Amino acid sequence: MTENEKLDLILLEMRGMKLDIQDMKQDIQNMKLDIQNMKQNIQDIEQDIQNIKLDIENMKLDIENMKLDIENMKLDIENTKLDIENTKQDVQILDRKTSNIALHLENSTDKNIQLIAENFIELTKKLNQAIPAADNNLAYEVKVNHLAEEVDLLKKEVADIKSKIA
Repeated sequence: MTENEKLDLILLEMRGMKLDIQDMKQDIQNMKLDIQNMKQNIQDIEQDIQNIKLDIENMKLDIENMKLDIENMKLDIENTKLDIENTKQDVQILDRKTSNIALHLENSTDKNIQLIAENFIELTKKLNQAIPAADNNLAYEVKVNHLAEEVDLLKKEVADIKSKIA
């Protein structure tokens, strides 16, 4: 092989290498773009991770707030239970007092009124004997009013007994 042929061959090889170098430069440029894209993707992923971390922290705070709200609700429910219990006790006390008042009216007041009415009738009779013109109607009217009240009370008691039985 002659020198020219060798030089041509070397030149041809160099041209091939030059093309390969240009291809490599293009590949390097593409790789740089890919690396840049990857860096951007990594930055986006890191930003997404930061956002997720923030969301998780916000969720943790929300959960803590919900726990506090639940505890407050539990306390409110307990307070309401206590209030209801106190109200029940108050109602029982009022019921006992009402029963005591009813018993007092029945045992003491009604009897005392009856005694006064009977004494009034006796006094009216004595007055009528002392003054013949005085009228017995007033005394009987008081007695009839008292008996009418007694009948009304008995009616109510019978109605209560009937409602309890039914």
